[in-house]
Amino acid sequence: MGQLTGGDPSLLRRINSAVVLHALRATDAATLTEITRVTGLSRPTVEGVVEGLIEAGYVVEKAADESVVRRQGRPARRFRFRAEAGHLLGVEIGAHRIAALLADLDGRILGSIAKDVDETAPADERLERVRTAVAELLRRAGVARGSLRAVGVATPGIVEADGTVRLGAALPEWTGLRLGERLSRSFKCPVLVENDANAAAVAEHWKGAATESDDVVFVLAGLSPGAGSLIGGQLHRGFGGAAGEIGALHLLGREVTPETLLSTTDEPLRPLDEHAVAEVFAQAREGDQQALAAVDRFIQRLVHDVAALVLALDPELVVVGGWAAGLDGVLEPLHRELARYCLRPPDVALSLLGEAAVATGALRLALDHVEEQLFAVEGTVTARR
Repeated sequence: MGQLTGGDPSLLRRINSAVVLHALRATDAATLTEITRVTGLSRPTVEGVVEGLIEAGYVVEKAADESVVRRQGRPARRFRFRAEAGHLLGVEIGAHRIAALLADLDGRILGSIAKDVDETAPADERLERVRTAVAELLRRAGVARGSLRAVGVATPGIVEADGTVRLGAALPEWTGLRLGERLSRSFKCPVLVENDANAAAVAEHWKGAATESDDVVFVLAGLSPGAGSLIGGQLHRGFGGAAGEIGALHLLGREVTPETLLSTTDEPLRPLDEHAVAEVFAQAREGDQQALAAVDRFIQRLVHDVAALVLALDPELVVVGGWAAGLDGVLEPLHRELARYCLRPPDVALSLLGEAAVATGALRLALDHVEEQLFAVEGTVTARR
């Protein structure tokens, strides 16, 4: 499939191609006259651009309805964007599971897969789990690996621009892992690696609880909570990709860890032991006093961590995801305490995407990359910092 950037004969032609393609992508199908009206380009220009887009594989003529042809004669030719011309993957690599979403170039989901993985699995085993899950997903969907145009990957940890995990304490052998490089061996397309909470923030802004807000903090609650933030609709990673690492706030003179806060005994929970966490919350729902006290301690810590980020960023909305999104009554204490600590309390909402948020955000990042290529007019794609 041809490229619209870098090899076209003129900047003007690249601009016209991007304008026409954008117009076609916004509708099911359009005639040359309709494209001319929407874009403001001349008809000869539109005709030439459409032919070029057909040759590049991005546009195809839509077949006419034969019943209309019989009644009214041959109608004007209609053209549509070929969303099936390529495919995208969004992959979540978590402590306990691998999940992936497959979509076309419009971002429509064509298939999904999720596989459990042991929290103690070494890096090579976890990456092999990713590869086998993706292979199964592509096989089930009947999609060739070569049709992939971009792969978004979301993982716990601080992720550098080249896809290296600078710090990844949640997964064994993850710190220092050249994740982007390792996964790129399995794909011929770009592989974009992002922090999981950042990806979830992007997802909620795309399809979740934050579609109407551009200044958002997403909290991925857990034993090691993290947060992603959007400022003016743009993901804020920070200089080194460490923005939103609220799980480290206990280091600032508050040494009690979440594993200790959620314990109902004298021994802290094991890090990443979600089954133990689920048991504590189940006991709290049943009225167990020790469990209720543990949950209250944890929520208070979470509220204080979120308040620090809210004070710094002043978001319009805070979205809570992770397993805390399923807690009864988490919104009321969070809203109450944010009102107590913050100069302007934000709205608070639960994630609408649930456990799909991280993979959905990874998919959106892949789609963003492809759109930058499709609509670029300078021959380059905007680089991640």
